[in-house]
Parts: sequence; C-alpha cells; structure tokens
Amino acid sequence: MSLLSGPERSGCLKILNLMSEVDLLSLSDTVTNKLIVVEDVTEAKETILSFTKNAEELLKRKKVHRDIIFKYLAKEGVVMPPSSEKHQLVKRTLELWSSAEVVVEEPGATDVIKQRLVPNTAMEIADVKADIGCDILMLGQQFCSWFFQLLNSQNTSLGQQAQDWGPQHFWPDVKLRLVARAGSDQLEEFLGAELVSCRLLALTKEEHLHFSPNLEPHGLKVLSSPHGLVLVAVAGTIHRDMTCLGVFDQIFGLIRSPLENNSWKIKFVNMKIRGQDALVGTQTAPALTYNSSELQMLCTL
Repeated sequence: MSLLSGPERSGCLKILNLMSEVDLLSLSDTVTNKLIVVEDVTEAKETILSFTKNAEELLKRKKVHRDIIFKYLAKEGVVMPPSSEKHQLVKRTLELWSSAEVVVEEPGATDVIKQRLVPNTAMEIADVKADIGCDILMLGQQFCSWFFQLLNSQNTSLGQQAQDWGPQHFWPDVKLRLVARAGSDQLEEFLGAELVSCRLLALTKEEHLHFSPNLEPHGLKVLSSPHGLVLVAVAGTIHRDMTCLGVFDQIFGLIRSPLENNSWKIKFVNMKIRGQDALVGTQTAPALTYNSSELQMLCTL
C-alpha cells in the first residue's frame, strides 16, 4: 500500500509523465512483481503510485533515470549543477516534497490543490507580508519563485502550460536594461510595460531558454528603501534543454501599486547574461556579483 504524501504523489506523477511508455510498463511490472497486468500507460502510472512504498524507493529505481529527475527539478525551478549525480538529485527532490513546495495536481481533479507559498500573480504578492519589514527576504524569495516559474512556463519545450504572462505585472514606465556578454558586451534597453514584457517573453518563448534562480543566501539579496522601493537581486544559471549555456544576474525594482490592492509591480529590471566562459571552474550554484552597497545606490536613484 502506498504511503506517499500529497506532494510526493503529485511529484512522482510528474516524473512518471516524463518517462517513456516502455519504461513505464517495465516499472509497473517491477513494483508489482508482474502480479498485475496493465493495459495502458495511465493504468501503469496509477499502479506504480499505488504499489510504491515511499518516494525515495521510486526515485532510486533504475528506470527513473538521472536525466528525468534533473528535468523535473528544472521544471519546478530548482537549481542543480548539470554535473549532479543521481543520488544528489534524489536528495534534493525529497527535500522539495517534504517542504510541500509543489502544486498537487491529480488526474481528473476539478481543482488544483496549491500547497506552494508562491503567489500566482503579481497582485497576490501583496499578501506575502503586510509589512515588508517583517521578512523582506521571504518576499524576495517568493517573488523570484513566482517570476521565474511564470517566465519559464512560456518555454514550450518544457511541456508546461503557459501561465498568465503580460504587461500587467509591470509599471507602465518600467525600464529593462539587458546586457549579454559573449566575447563582447551587447546592450539592449527597453521602456514601457508592453516592450519590456515582450522582450523578456522572447527569451523563453522564442529562444527557448530556461532560467534557474539560485535562491540560497549567496544567490539572493533583498534591500528596501524608506520610500517603498524594494530591490531583489538574484543569480542563476541559464539552460536550453539539457545544456547549461551560462549564468545570469538580475535586479528587480518593486513598488506597490495603491490603486491595485497595494500589490507589488515591477518598476525596472537590470539583467546580465554571461556565456559558457563564466562556467569554467564553477562547481556550485552561481553567486551574486553585486554587493549591498551597490544595490543601496540603486535604492537612492
């Protein structure tokens, strides 16, 4: 009898959805000792979930390949070095499920049971903390989780349902400064919610990039000014399919909108992208190149 929790069952199902039909049928035979004959992949998945004693047991099965777990974590916005071994990916996946930071989505369910603290829209970020002084780091973490999940969902190669991306998450006069470094620096600047929204969308929808933010302390900094501007700086890696292309640093300026339920909206975005040369000698998740004083200067602009 399966003892999987809700988050574990949902996560295991997503992993099974990434597996081939041949591997699913073989895995079903393994977990049932060939005592149950299944007719299709849907029945195979349900049988596997029902006869799996615990999540770790399923993840360690030979048919659950390392690359499948890596792809699953990437879809969930979890940063892992491309060189990670399977046991490291299994450990991180179990940590993710134990913290209930997943969206539980059962087949045929009419509602999606959301156990993630990450807001669905920019407006809901207002509910994270009524007073940003209470825990500004939490606001930064939740904003980044929300933003990159939203942006990555526009990448059709990941097989996700596209979420509600658009200019509504930005101030009308938002500014984007994008610097790409591949040999020489290339600077792009955009002004206005529509243009900024379209340029960022193109990174995932057209260029098929996937952004994995590093939300650990060395990859995330959050500062606030007395006037209400919150700066969120985050580092991370950039991927296309199973290839790590480089790293990025990104700074967001957030300001509440009193006319829209006091919700947070993006005032400016500064983004630096560096290619594979930045990965040389790097075995850990990327760290921020900005210090607090540099960020503080942006607060005073």
